[in-house]
Amino acid sequence: MASQNDAFVAFEHVQKSYDGVSLVVKDLNLSIGKGEFLTMLGPSGSGKTTCLMMLAGFETATNGEIRLDGKPINSVPPHKRGIGMVFQNYALFPHMTVGENLAFPLEVRGLGKDEREAKIKRALDMVQMGAFANRRPAQLSGGQQQRIALARALVFDPSLVLMDEPLGALDKQLREHMQFEIKHLHESLGITVVYVTHDQGEALTMSDRVAVFNDGRIQQLAPPADLYERPDNSFVAQFIGENNKLSGVIEELTGDKALVRLATGELIDATAVNAKEKGGKTLVSIRPERVEFKADMMPDGAHMIDAEVLEIIYMGDILRVVLRVAGSDDFVMKMRNTLGQTRLNPGQKIKVGWHPQDARALDPM
Repeated sequence: MASQNDAFVAFEHVQKSYDGVSLVVKDLNLSIGKGEFLTMLGPSGSGKTTCLMMLAGFETATNGEIRLDGKPINSVPPHKRGIGMVFQNYALFPHMTVGENLAFPLEVRGLGKDEREAKIKRALDMVQMGAFANRRPAQLSGGQQQRIALARALVFDPSLVLMDEPLGALDKQLREHMQFEIKHLHESLGITVVYVTHDQGEALTMSDRVAVFNDGRIQQLAPPADLYERPDNSFVAQFIGENNKLSGVIEELTGDKALVRLATGELIDATAVNAKEKGGKTLVSIRPERVEFKADMMPDGAHMIDAEVLEIIYMGDILRVVLRVAGSDDFVMKMRNTLGQTRLNPGQKIKVGWHPQDARALDPM
């Protein structure tokens, strides 16, 4: 992780307001290391795309400074920042061939014909589109157009590439395939990538680190596994992956351990993350895949609690079992769909359990 001093990209106390009153981005401090793949993740209106547009130069920061490779760029126009950009809508010139689309940023930079042709061939080969140089965008599928947009962003060898929801228009299977292709290109080229998405799965799959945005602020900045396994607050826990939440009150607080009394009176142990004080309200977070109901599968020290099966949803590789637990009717347990799996039925009373370390006492929402 980069410090502010050695960061390749740095936001220093950056704010953005469109009306001079309300801040869309609130005092952003963010350092991105050279060669890092950082994703800005969050719901619509959280400020992530505005941050990307300020870095690209299409928006101007109201306050604060943005640095690229140690140099302030607030007053540098977009075409002089040397940044590659990939958009969701591809932004290809429809009247130009694929080759001409890729030649455009090279011509702007004054490269000669032979050098242009060599770079275009290399970029198209990178995205497996070498045979399509003479096609026009309208003759390509959505996935092919996105590959060309990616090649155009890479053709002039930028050290930084920005991607704004680049896979949002593709179908699920192609989107997942392109996620791995972009990640592999990043690794092989060593470029720095700043990627914006609202798709949590995309962020977890591709990123070195993820900045989770909400209400103009970063709620948590961490590698994907840390975000999923150790969310800092209720917003991150709910936004990253599926999550069970049980409301309760803190009975005891000892170091990083909390004893929580649930709404229906049960006492459970949990890791105290940002549970503030004894007697305070909390929301206990438990991932569905950490919940078990078979005694032989229960982790050591697991909590056991009464549950009622409400619904079973077949999802192919897993069964999603909706339960009533401690007054909550949307508690989910995920079961692998394996041969010999015990069948459950709506209305059935069972006990479920999880390891205390998988329960996190967070702030109440």
